[in-house]
Amino acid sequence: MPDINENLDRPLWGAQAIGREAGLLNADGSVNFRATFYALEHGNLPATKVGKKWVTTLRRLRSVFAGEAA
Repeated sequence: MPDINENLDRPLWGAQAIGREAGLLNADGSVNFRATFYALEHGNLPATKVGKKWVTTLRRLRSVFAGEAA
């Protein structure tokens, strides 16, 4: 059985995965890309841009919502 920390440190690639995990969703349950890109571009979500793609981990995202330093 995988360790829970493995899932926290697994990379989340792209705005769709990051927006889904951050809860930035439209009323129909799809990812709100406008809100996600805004949060990423303005540094409101802890992520790094690799080429043209955003990447982060669940641990980094949760640190923001838990009030810890990113």
